[in-house]
Amino acid sequence: MHSEREAVTVIGLGSMGSALAAALLDRGHPTTVWNRSPEKAAPLTARGARLAATPAEALAAGSLVIVCVLDYEAVHTILDPAAAELTGRTLVNVTSGSPEQARRTAEWAAAHGARYLDGAIMTTPPGVGSPEMMFLYSGSPDVVADHRPALTALGDPLHMGADPGLAALYDAGLLGLMWSALTGWLHGTALVTAEDATATDFTRIAVRWLTAVAGFFTTYAPQVDAGRYPGDDATVDVQIAAIDHLRHAAAARGIDNALPDLLKSVMERAAKAGHGRDSYASVIEVLRSPQAR
Repeated sequence: MHSEREAVTVIGLGSMGSALAAALLDRGHPTTVWNRSPEKAAPLTARGARLAATPAEALAAGSLVIVCVLDYEAVHTILDPAAAELTGRTLVNVTSGSPEQARRTAEWAAAHGARYLDGAIMTTPPGVGSPEMMFLYSGSPDVVADHRPALTALGDPLHMGADPGLAALYDAGLLGLMWSALTGWLHGTALVTAEDATATDFTRIAVRWLTAVAGFFTTYAPQVDAGRYPGDDATVDVQIAAIDHLRHAAAARGIDNALPDLLKSVMERAAKAGHGRDSYASVIEVLRSPQAR
């Protein structure tokens, strides 16, 4: 079975790197691993992974190299001394960073004769290997196509575009969405559990409500693309009035109102800019820089 699968190297065996290597082993890929602390490789070598003694040895072990370490500084600390081994190989970097770091690293990899994909893992380690979990990649689409079986072993590989910075850009935007949604849910949970409801009761309704909220996303996205915001559902002015109900209810129950206050201030800026009778999507105009507008 192993002879039919691409050999892959995984550099970095923290919780996420170890999960990546385990998923590759599960799919029958011959897997070489390297980590600064070699003892972290023990569970993987017990399952058949090969432990490389040095980064250079790890790079030489296969045509596909996946690196997952703390930050881009660590990427270069590990790989720069062994960069000669990158020639003719594919480097997939799923280390978290900025679009600018991704673009610079793509240029660095190309200068050493390697093809490069920058990646963003949209799950926690337990989700690695599930076909439901998204892995975002940016760089040459040919690289994704050439290594699709190995990338699919990790999750659902989504190609964002040829610009190496796009995966990191989407990652930042999606994490912002996650934190906003989680904090909004926690604020709502604090509000309703101040009386006789439980978090479980509220969450059952909240999850159903998120289906409707997703409908707002799909309705408003074309408005944002067109730069026109017809206020035929609920205008910004209506939302400003509605959020005061939340603020008053929370204040009466001793719930911190920093998040609703922030949201109201953004809505009020949009109204002041002339969008009071437009849809909520028009708030993007005060979130963007003047240059973007």
